[in-house]
Amino acid sequence: MTDNQVPILAKDKYEHPLRKLKRLHWWILVVLNITFLIVGQAAAVLLGRFYYDKGGNSKWMATLVQTAAFPLLLIPYFFFLRRDEPPYPVKPSFILLSSIYFVIGVLVAGDNMLYSTALLYLSASTYSLICATQLAFNAIFSFFINGQKFTALIFNSVVILSLSATLLAINEDSDRPAGVSTQKYIIGILTAIAASALYSLLLSLMQLTFERVLRKETFGVVLEMQIYTAAVATCVAVVGLFASGEWGTLSGEMGSFAKGRVSYVMTLVWTAVAWQVCSVGVVGLIFVVSSLFSNVISTLSLAVTPIASLLVFHDNMNGVKIIAMLMAIWGFASYIYQNYLDDVETRKNRSDAGGARNEDSCC
Repeated sequence: MTDNQVPILAKDKYEHPLRKLKRLHWWILVVLNITFLIVGQAAAVLLGRFYYDKGGNSKWMATLVQTAAFPLLLIPYFFFLRRDEPPYPVKPSFILLSSIYFVIGVLVAGDNMLYSTALLYLSASTYSLICATQLAFNAIFSFFINGQKFTALIFNSVVILSLSATLLAINEDSDRPAGVSTQKYIIGILTAIAASALYSLLLSLMQLTFERVLRKETFGVVLEMQIYTAAVATCVAVVGLFASGEWGTLSGEMGSFAKGRVSYVMTLVWTAVAWQVCSVGVVGLIFVVSSLFSNVISTLSLAVTPIASLLVFHDNMNGVKIIAMLMAIWGFASYIYQNYLDDVETRKNRSDAGGARNEDSCC
């Protein structure tokens, strides 16, 4: 039997080496970006809690470091940006695009401030578990803004994650930081929930911008949005730092920092770097996979952080917190499984559509 007589099924059984290499390259990028996101976010949260534990008290400084290192994003932008990216279907006006980036940047600054306040009044593990509710808020906002389906599994995820956060809110045997009153603890719970809701709203608004205004979602476009909005958020945080008067307390804060002045500066620097490493992972997953997948991995990172905080800060993992973490993982798994079913259905529809086109071409 000659090569030309080899059955088609037998040929398909062997994958072309170039295609296999591309698939391997894709998986390497996915794993690398997942690592950036999980490690960056976990390190940033732990360093943020370390800053507060050792004498730091400026919420605006904690807000500023979340975006201040955004120039680091210029490295992947200039060195890895493909110059042959497809052009915009319809080039958006400069005024429209600037307005969108400005509004989103201001919202990012507000969201970062909420996160900073929550981390001031909560332990790293409690903070992370409550922030995992962002997946539930994402399902709600995606339904109303992006037209995503709201299935039984998604509803289950929303309910379970909400109950998980409620358990932590009413937990009397909490591991609240030293000096935090019950009132401040409740404020921390509420600001963490509000920050999660606002973050999910931001994701839906960004997705809407990609679909309706930019009409494309490439590596360069996603990075540009991340850089411009982070620049706006940084400016807002600097204004807030000076307007609040916290700028004048930083010198004394540095001098009284438990680990010394050098440790104070390095804590802030590495917190800023960690947040941008996380941002690279977020942007990379949006480009390589999807915005939804990026948000899911970000939530997974929040579920991993309590384990890291247990090892680093020896946070108290009481029964209620363990149940809340298991419920968060359950809600996360429900959300993942629904997206797996959606992906299978999408591939099946594409396959059916491809088969129909082939039949039409034969006729």
